[in-house]
Amino acid sequence: MQPQILPIPFHFDSNKVGEVWRVPYQKCAADAELWAKEHNIQPAYLDQKRICLLLIDVQNTFCIPEFELFVGGQTGTGAVDDNKRLCEFIYRHLGLITRIIPTLDTHTAMQIFHPIFWINAAGEHPTPAATSITSADIEQGIWTVNPAVANSVANGDYELLKQQANHYVKKLSQDGKYPLTVWPYHSMLGGIGHALVSAVEEAIFFHNIARQSQTQFEMKGENPLTENYSILRPEVLLGFDGQPIANKNTSLIKQLLEFDAVIIAGQAKSHCVAWTIDDLLTEIQQVDVTLTKKIYLLEDCTSPVVVPGVVDYTEQANATFKRFAEMGMHIIKSTDSLFC
Repeated sequence: MQPQILPIPFHFDSNKVGEVWRVPYQKCAADAELWAKEHNIQPAYLDQKRICLLLIDVQNTFCIPEFELFVGGQTGTGAVDDNKRLCEFIYRHLGLITRIIPTLDTHTAMQIFHPIFWINAAGEHPTPAATSITSADIEQGIWTVNPAVANSVANGDYELLKQQANHYVKKLSQDGKYPLTVWPYHSMLGGIGHALVSAVEEAIFFHNIARQSQTQFEMKGENPLTENYSILRPEVLLGFDGQPIANKNTSLIKQLLEFDAVIIAGQAKSHCVAWTIDDLLTEIQQVDVTLTKKIYLLEDCTSPVVVPGVVDYTEQANATFKRFAEMGMHIIKSTDSLFC
């Protein structure tokens, strides 16, 4: 079936994608309803093929220059350019996308990957983004859990907190995951960095009203004792005592597998996007490996983490996406014809 490609609404200004501003909801809603009438856009519940657009962490903290963890990619403007294309993709395919599911990386200060959680012998916190903590670092006393956070995180049980943290760092190594990275405070709950990029929020809200399809927000990363790159599961599920410290997002996994197609974009290609897709692949392999054919990756709407002169995850991200393609997933661009 030839998909209906729509024009870009007049209100969209690509020059504002890298800025933060307030979405005028009431006007946007009125415009969306009028747009739906003009272009004969039907309510989403009438879709014969149900298509999901899964947007990973399209938030200010990752996507706006000068914010905490801006994903610049190799061009230096990666996330901004990605989101221009993403907004245009949403508007053009407004009549085809059944549901949009944005994930929201969500943090508070006292979490295992933030500076306040750790101290050295001098009582200093690790330098964010430049510090990874290994089991050897803990054994040698280079870094230890800050006793002051135990009251907020472990009901004052410092020994328990140390055991959990030590187990966590070892488990990351055993499972072949990235070592524990101390990140700058980011995606702070209640803060402006936690919010969706304004232009993307506007496009999502426009879709919400035009298709009469409730946007489904999915939170991740609130657990203080584990990182949560993927929306589908945290990095570590069990504590040192074998008891759960976090859970898989089983309801979302089930929901995604029931769509006729799932299109994935967001930030960053090397981290939260890659982890989410990898976890989805694991779940698919346990059910029916042919389901990979209904996964579409918008490669020009995602960028890898690149810190010039420090680290460049471009090659790793590209290799990971190549593996996904070899497993049957589709690597597409936002300008490709959508035959989901």
